[in-house]
Amino acid sequence: MADVIEGAVAPDFDLETADGRVKLADFAGKAVVLYFYPKDDTAGCTREAQDFTALAGEFKKAGVAVIGVSKDTVAKHRKFAAKYDLAIPLGSDPEGDVIARYGSWVEKTLYGRQYMGIDRSTFLIKDGKLAKIWRKVKVPGHAQQVLDAAKAL
Repeated sequence: MADVIEGAVAPDFDLETADGRVKLADFAGKAVVLYFYPKDDTAGCTREAQDFTALAGEFKKAGVAVIGVSKDTVAKHRKFAAKYDLAIPLGSDPEGDVIARYGSWVEKTLYGRQYMGIDRSTFLIKDGKLAKIWRKVKVPGHAQQVLDAAKAL
């Protein structure tokens, strides 16, 4: 795995969404936000998706695409998006290949138990490079922080 640091080349991705496949190459010369979240229809993940949806028009005006990614299936993403009227594509990475390439498959601890899971993390990619990285994201205000950084590109 290449170093996933700001300024480095973004790891490639090719994900299935409810609207078809999305690949890093689709965004050549453009900016894209890739955010990784643990699971559809859980409190934090729902709030994060709603926050990005609320700002979807602003991201579009700034010329920035936003894609949420988890290990959930496309069918589950469809239900989640319909239930909350989400306006952003959700990429399915059931094997966790893309999640791992971005260094977002990490060891976590809950109530003293260690397990592997998705680190809530966000990557702002411009011209194929990692312009900004957020790790261990706290949801409140995060989508706005990402939008502000995207507008500053």
